[in-house]
Amino acid sequence: MTTTPPDAAQATPPTLAEVAEIIVTALNLEMSPDEIEADAPLFGEGLGLDSIDILEIALVISKRYGIQLRADNDNNATIFRSLRNLTDYVVSQMPA
Repeated sequence: MTTTPPDAAQATPPTLAEVAEIIVTALNLEMSPDEIEADAPLFGEGLGLDSIDILEIALVISKRYGIQLRADNDNNATIFRSLRNLTDYVVSQMPA
């Protein structure tokens, strides 16, 4: 028997707005999700996120969409470069 996280069983591919909502909610940011620009950097001068923030976001996304976001992934800098990159990655990793 295969087990799937409860949320992942009925997950549909996320939109930019849904991933932005995850970021704002997971990090308790004092901004609205629509303030996150799709192509703006998530690190540094963009949202100013750090590695701990990324881990928190990765945990929520993994639970909600049933995909693995690993700390040792060589592509993390690209995946977490922007809201658009993160959303595109999540969509590409979701089970068909």
